[in-house]
Amino acid sequence: MDKDHDILGRVDELVAEERALREKLQHKDIDETEEHQRLKAVEVQLDQCWDLLRQRRALRESGQNPDDASVRPAGTVEGYLN
Repeated sequence: MDKDHDILGRVDELVAEERALREKLQHKDIDETEEHQRLKAVEVQLDQCWDLLRQRRALRESGQNPDDASVRPAGTVEGYLN
């Protein structure tokens, strides 16, 4: 579970970064193009974290080792359909 906690900690960091970027844009500290580029990178990392957490939980629930989960490439996690 310790690794799950670490992943959730990273999610919190990324959410804070996302908020900070939006705030910087509002205060005109960064331009819209930079904000969009950086937000996209943050969103991809968030998707990878959530995917990794889901993998770990699924492995644990099926009696397998959650440490066998791995971060999937951005193209994979961004290609999922809701």
